[in-house]
Amino acid sequence: MLDIGCGTGTLACLLAGRGVAVTALDPAAASIAVARRKAGADLVDWVVGDVAALPALAVDLVTMTANVAEVFCADADWDAVLRAAHDALRPGGRLVFESRDPARRAWEEWDRARSDTTADVPGTGPVQTWVDVLDVRGDLVTFRWTFVFGSDGAVLTSDSTLRFRSRAELVASVTAAGLVVEEVRDAPDRPGRELVVLARRPG
Repeated sequence: MLDIGCGTGTLACLLAGRGVAVTALDPAAASIAVARRKAGADLVDWVVGDVAALPALAVDLVTMTANVAEVFCADADWDAVLRAAHDALRPGGRLVFESRDPARRAWEEWDRARSDTTADVPGTGPVQTWVDVLDVRGDLVTFRWTFVFGSDGAVLTSDSTLRFRSRAELVASVTAAGLVVEEVRDAPDRPGRELVVLARRPG
């Protein structure tokens, strides 16, 4: 299988430990560095970069978890990812990914009052985090995570923009990439909030 946007490799290492041949891709070298320290990491083929960095593959499954699909704001970037998924799949292989349902308007709950938490991080001490929405323009939502490190009070912020595509847009884009959408279902752990797309490469 191919895990696009694998982050720190939780899913990749879990499946590799169960005997699945896994290629895991992420543009963040720091995330891959964390992933390489996890149990089962030596069984995974790690690739740092975007889909252009992928080797030739023939896999049964391509996944994008944790709303990775939303980070591709430009149509050209999203189309390139879907084409890469198509090309990596064997005939009959499947693409599975999730994306937040824009009708649920999840970003309206992204404020400090509802997201402010503090965690004790080993070797660092207490770290306080919260999120604030900075801008909403159509289906693009820009937000900021703030991190406050209790040991010295240092503040770190990270701004991101996500695109919330509708069910119709997701189906149309996956179909345009040459895949057959078999089902769009609810996420079992977040009913009513997520659109889970299951698609297949014909043949």
